[in-house]
Amino acid sequence: MKAIRRLTVRPVLPDPLRPLSDLARNLRWSWHPETRDLFQSVDPECWTASGRDPVRLLGTVPPARLAELAEDRRFLRRLTAVADDLDHYLSGDRWYQAQSGRLPAAVAYFSPEFGITAALPQYSGGLGILAGDHLKAASDLGVPLVGVGLLYRHGYFRQSLSRDGWQQEHYPVLDPHELPLAPLKERDGTPAHVALALPGGRELRARVWLARVGRVPLLLLDSDVEENDPGERGVTDRLYGGGSEHRLLQEMLLGIGGVRAVRTYCRLTGHAAPEVFHTNEGHAGFLGLERIAELCDEGLEFGAALEAVRAGTVFTTHTPVPAGIDRFDRELVARHFGPDSELPRIDVERVLKLGMETYPGGEPNLFNMAVMGLRLAQRANGVSLLHGGVSRGMFAGLWPGFDAEEVPITSVTNGVHAPTWVAPEVFRLGARQIGVQRAEDALAVGGSDRWDSVADIPDQDIWELRRTLRAQLVEEVRERLRASWRQRGAGTAELGWIDDVLDPDVLTIGFARRVPSYKRLTLMLRDRDRLMELLLHPERPIQIVVAGKAHPADDGGKRLVQELVRFADDPRVRHRIVFLPDYGMAMAQKLYPGCDIWLNNPLRPLEACGTSGMKAALNGCLNLSVLDGWWDEWYQPDFGWAIPTADGAGTDPDRRDAIEANALYDLLEQRITPRFYERGASGLPDRWLEMVRRTLSLLGPKVLAGRMVREYVERLYAPAAEAHRAMDPDSARGLAEWKARVRAAWPGVSVDHVETSAATSAAELGATLALRVRVRLGDLAPEDVEVQAVSGRVDSEDRITDAAKVPLKPVGGPDLEGRWAYEGPLALDRTGPFGYTVRVLPAHRLLASGVETGLVAVPSGDLVEAAGLLMR
Repeated sequence: MKAIRRLTVRPVLPDPLRPLSDLARNLRWSWHPETRDLFQSVDPECWTASGRDPVRLLGTVPPARLAELAEDRRFLRRLTAVADDLDHYLSGDRWYQAQSGRLPAAVAYFSPEFGITAALPQYSGGLGILAGDHLKAASDLGVPLVGVGLLYRHGYFRQSLSRDGWQQEHYPVLDPHELPLAPLKERDGTPAHVALALPGGRELRARVWLARVGRVPLLLLDSDVEENDPGERGVTDRLYGGGSEHRLLQEMLLGIGGVRAVRTYCRLTGHAAPEVFHTNEGHAGFLGLERIAELCDEGLEFGAALEAVRAGTVFTTHTPVPAGIDRFDRELVARHFGPDSELPRIDVERVLKLGMETYPGGEPNLFNMAVMGLRLAQRANGVSLLHGGVSRGMFAGLWPGFDAEEVPITSVTNGVHAPTWVAPEVFRLGARQIGVQRAEDALAVGGSDRWDSVADIPDQDIWELRRTLRAQLVEEVRERLRASWRQRGAGTAELGWIDDVLDPDVLTIGFARRVPSYKRLTLMLRDRDRLMELLLHPERPIQIVVAGKAHPADDGGKRLVQELVRFADDPRVRHRIVFLPDYGMAMAQKLYPGCDIWLNNPLRPLEACGTSGMKAALNGCLNLSVLDGWWDEWYQPDFGWAIPTADGAGTDPDRRDAIEANALYDLLEQRITPRFYERGASGLPDRWLEMVRRTLSLLGPKVLAGRMVREYVERLYAPAAEAHRAMDPDSARGLAEWKARVRAAWPGVSVDHVETSAATSAAELGATLALRVRVRLGDLAPEDVEVQAVSGRVDSEDRITDAAKVPLKPVGGPDLEGRWAYEGPLALDRTGPFGYTVRVLPAHRLLASGVETGLVAVPSGDLVEAAGLLMR
């Protein structure tokens, strides 16, 4: 019989055990080993059966066991110590509180998904895991972050395989009352709600749930409430599900509803109001519109409110391809804003103007969420050095007249939360060298350039650790593979072969990620005979563990999964290569430490960062990767291997795959397997262990989320907070009026004359030229602009590279023709082909950079030819 209604019955804990409830409700347990060990000791069998989820555990422990623990003085001492430790963690000063200067009182961090723990399945892949690691690292550092997301009642799909290897999706219903969440409540005890206006007089209401991520509150909005019609109840049903309007409503709820949820939370708890709003990818871009509406309600005009909002907003882009950005039809967006819908006091055309692709190469009828994110943020970044450059090129159309390298998008390379991803065995080995507290600080806070203490760990200890982790992975793989085959319809009698799958003494390669085509899941299958030789080599075999999910709507990705599964099903190799379905955090935490090599072979430069290899590296796993994302930035031969790329413009995709697959096989055959299996005088693989040691000591400190969040604080959050404070209502009005005046007058700005003291086209290194320029400013004054000399080496097409920019000083004017004179020195500080030009930019104390407005005046072509601006 099927229940007509489901209830969650919570246990009543004996008074001495009440702290267990607080420990279970704060997700710090997901990265704090002592807390997890405590819960495991409550009832080891129930702990395993509950999926290592403390909330579920406490709901299944027999009352007799709870009564027994309430009388167990040894357990109660442990409980008190762990509870006191959490209290100290939540209330004590940390890195952030020790910094000088006026840092933000609070930062609101918006993301469509958060990967905190497998017990709260609200993530699909790297974006969500990165957001979860960002929150955890902010908590460890004491950064006053407030996370904002959506609560998806079906989460992301669970993956299984059919008998023939085709991906199948399942969407289990999640009950928020069974998750580590609590409803945010008004002072009268009723659930806190936010509401959005919909076309036709309808309303979208959402309840606010609260997750405690250490010190960081995470607010999750849930539209599955009785006040909504069935269509509105389903808005937060699935992560990345539904059609265009469904996605638009999700993103309106995340951005607009999310700001309202933050305001409600601060009102109810006294939490400091955020001075900085961080938009993690374009999905939450509408948050800027809600904040503009708030300021308009306080009396600011739209233009002034826009400037005030931009000053305190940070936007992070994660995609290196336009296809990865949400774009909506203009009419769909227009229908959901304006007098009969949301934000009725803001003119719909102003809303549309923020997101429309009104630039060369854009599609002017599409509303682009990343474009809106960039237009609403004064500071923006990509997630690796390479991705920052790709992003500048991708969005250069928003800043016409500027070279791509000057587009105001910087980069903060992602990091990973080491306490979450480092295996307990690895942590204990480090703690044995430097002590528990120092090891915890090194992983959570970071700050050092290298972990020199790794050099003192004996080779034998490192090698035994690596074999232990590999053996644990072998057991995990066999257990998961047996469960997968049962789901595929196999009987127990068919599965005896699984007992011999993988070998704890064989070189183990891991490959696990989402399965879009650019990540090339099946590149390893390019030459199957050669791969078989590697898998079955009599002296130097390899074994491969593969996992990954294709998007439910991506049949191409599903075909790649099926191709890999069918190869792994071959009786000749199935003991050496496996595909594990339902890749998620719980699997990943076993997979990264147990592998010797982490493989990543995307099409360069389509991997924005790729943090899975970072998690592997923190456990002593070596990377084998295309030079893309973070690996392009930090690769050294000490740490692993770079797969050569064939990314020339004339190489077709099929030939490129063939070249890069051959390079992968060559590396495995000629360099990687010999190094793993060769033994030195000690009987250990000395050269391999030296690479493991250098990976841990030199790469480990770089890949930390603590390093990443400290960079966000110092380079983006602190300047954004300072800009926010400077943008009082009068300043915001002044800046908006100034920008309008400058834009109107800019057609009258030009460079009229350029001359230097050089008599020839050759000069000596170290010489200084006197540069004199005359510019027309039209209706503007010298204080509205900066005139710059731009110089540097030039390429074969006379483009200036690695440019130096020097402001010139006004020396007189206007003359009878209305021209102003500017002068300054031009240092010839580089040999070889050298060139210079001049330009005029708008200048204002409240601009983040002279590029911000997208306006520039440069010499005309005729003037360049007449003035001889190029020197060789």
